[in-house]
Amino acid sequence: QVQLRESGGGLVQTGGSLRLSCAASGGFFSRYVMGWFRQAPGKEREFVASISSSGIITYYADSAKGRFTISRDNAKNTMYLQMNSLKPEDTAVYYCATGKGTVRATSEKEYEPWGQGTQVTVSS
Repeated sequence: QVQLRESGGGLVQTGGSLRLSCAASGGFFSRYVMGWFRQAPGKEREFVASISSSGIITYYADSAKGRFTISRDNAKNTMYLQMNSLKPEDTAVYYCATGKGTVRATSEKEYEPWGQGTQVTVSS
């Protein structure tokens, strides 16, 4: 089974940028749809973006369109989330996960396993 580990979170000011990474081990990373989710304090975990196994097809939540870019490097077993123009409402723990369905799946029930998460905090 694939094991996932996120990194790259941190504290950034409004308008700043961060790049998150999701490193995979123990499985066939290149076979899977992958996704990013986030969970803010007191809120449910929500879909952010997903990418097909080849990396050709991507899908974004409305909140991420135009600001975030999902990508992957199958040779490095790593997925990325480039986040630009960050806002305080982007503050959350960000998780990566392996998809069980299509690239347009946005329910967390369609993703397993999950990484441990990385905290992103955007100050105003």
